[in-house]
Amino acid sequence: MEHLDPEADGQAVKVSPETFDPGFSRYGDDRLREECGVFGVFGHKDAATLTTLGLHALQHRGQEAAGIVTYDGRHFHQDRRMGLVGDNFNKVDVLSRLKGRMAVGHNRYSTTGNTILRNVQPLFADLNTGGFAIAHNGNLTNAIAVRRELIKSGAICQSTSDTEVILHLVARSTKGRIVDRFIDAIRQIEGGYALVGLTNDMMIAARDPVGIRPLIIGRIGSAYVLASETCALDMVGAEFLREVENGEVIVITDEGLQSHRPFPRRPAQPCIFEYIYFARPDSIISGKSVYDIRKQMGIELARESPAEVDVVVPIPDSGVPAAIGYSQQSGVPFELGIIRNHYVGRTFIEPEQRIRALGVKLKHSANRGVIRGKRLILIDDSVVRGTTSKKIVELMYEAGAAEVHMRIASPPITHPDYYGIDTPRSEDLLAANFDLEGMRAFMGATTLAFLSVDGIYRAVGHDRRDPFAPQFTDHCFTGHYPTLLVDQNGDQKGPPQQLSLLAEVV
Repeated sequence: MEHLDPEADGQAVKVSPETFDPGFSRYGDDRLREECGVFGVFGHKDAATLTTLGLHALQHRGQEAAGIVTYDGRHFHQDRRMGLVGDNFNKVDVLSRLKGRMAVGHNRYSTTGNTILRNVQPLFADLNTGGFAIAHNGNLTNAIAVRRELIKSGAICQSTSDTEVILHLVARSTKGRIVDRFIDAIRQIEGGYALVGLTNDMMIAARDPVGIRPLIIGRIGSAYVLASETCALDMVGAEFLREVENGEVIVITDEGLQSHRPFPRRPAQPCIFEYIYFARPDSIISGKSVYDIRKQMGIELARESPAEVDVVVPIPDSGVPAAIGYSQQSGVPFELGIIRNHYVGRTFIEPEQRIRALGVKLKHSANRGVIRGKRLILIDDSVVRGTTSKKIVELMYEAGAAEVHMRIASPPITHPDYYGIDTPRSEDLLAANFDLEGMRAFMGATTLAFLSVDGIYRAVGHDRRDPFAPQFTDHCFTGHYPTLLVDQNGDQKGPPQQLSLLAEVV
C-alpha cells in the first residue's frame, strides 16, 4: 500500500454540527476501506488461474488494481493492471502468459496518493540471489523513516509504496540465504503486515508480531495456498489448514512447509475491523463465522440500546447481518427499507456540496412502502465522517418516516488508523469532534447510539476486562496502538503527535 505524506494528527477542532465539514472521500462515500488482499499458490500446474480465482474472492479488499507474478522454473512472468480482476485476468491470452507452478497475486486499495501502475503489486526485483516478488497487505508505521535512510545511502526508489522498502531491505541484507535476508528485513519494520513473497524455488510468508493483518494457509491436493481470507480458499476448492500465527514466517518449498519464529512471542491482537466490516461475511476468522459475529453485534446492540420503533432497516450491504441480529433480539420486524444500486461505481467527486450531496441517491433508494409513516431504526456497521449517515437520515425523512433512530454496531471511531485502514485525520472523524448529542444533531437522527467496546468483545465471545482473554487491535476506538508509530511519533506508542511531512513525488 502507499504510505505518502502522513497527515498530522493534532488536537481535534471542536466545531458545531452546523459547520462541521469533514474531508470528502475521493470515492464519493463515507465507507472504510482496507488496503489489500493477497493470495499465493505453490506447486500447482494451474497456479495463475487459481490465483485469479482467489483474487476474485478477495475483490472486496481492493478494487483499484490487481497483479499476478508467476515463476515457471526458468523465468518470472508478471502482469499488473489497473481495475478489477474480472476486467483484466479472465482472458485466455493473459493467463497463458503467466506460466508456472508458483504464483502470487494482489488486489490493491491505496489510502493516499495517486493510483498509478508503478505502485501496483506484487512488486518484483532481480536480486543477487535471484528474482523476488512480494505482495503486502497492511501498512508500515516506520516506512518513511526507513525510506529516508535508504535514499540517503544511495537507494533508487521506483514507486511510492511502502512495500518497496521491504524489497530494498532484503536486497541490502548481508545474510546468505534468502530466508535469512527476508527475516533480517522484517525485523527492521514496524506496523501491521501480511506478506507473501515468491523466489526461484520457494514461497515465503510472514505476519506481523501481533497479527494485525490476516493471513491463512490452505491446501489443494499437494499444492499449498496462502490467502487473506478463507473465502478465497472456498473459491478454489482448497482445504483450510490454519492461520499463519502472529510473528510467524512460513517457508514453502518442494520439501514441504517450514515455520520460523524470528520474533519474541507476544499475545495476538488481530484487527477487530475484520469482524466488523472488512472480511467477507462467509469467511471464518479464528474459527468463528464473520456473519454470525456480525449478527451477534446486532444482538448486543439491541440489548444495550433499545428503542420504541416499528421496523428495523439495515443500511446495505454491510449493516444487514447486525440488523438481522437486532431484529431477532428486539422482536421488531426486519425490512429492506433501503434498496442499494449495485451497478454504480464511484459517485460524484465534485468539490461543490450541492453536487456531491446527490451521490447517495445513486447508491441508495428509499423503499417508501416500508418507510412511510413508520418509526424506524437504521442499523449500520460503523460511522467515519458521518456524511453518508446524514444523507440517509434525510432520505428516510423525505420518504415519509415519522422517526429515524440510528444504531451503530461498533463503537465511535475516535482515532486514525496506521495499519492499513483508510481512516482520515482526527479532524475529519465525526466522533473525534463531537459528543453523542453533537453527532446525533449532525446526522439529524431522532436518537443515536453505538455499540460499546465491551459489547464488541462480547459479540466475539471474549471478556475485554479479563487480562487472560484474547485482545484485539482496537485503537480506532480506544487510542491504544499496539506498535511503535515511528513516522507519527518517533519511538513512542500512543496517540500520534504532530509530524513534519515528507514530500515525495507521486
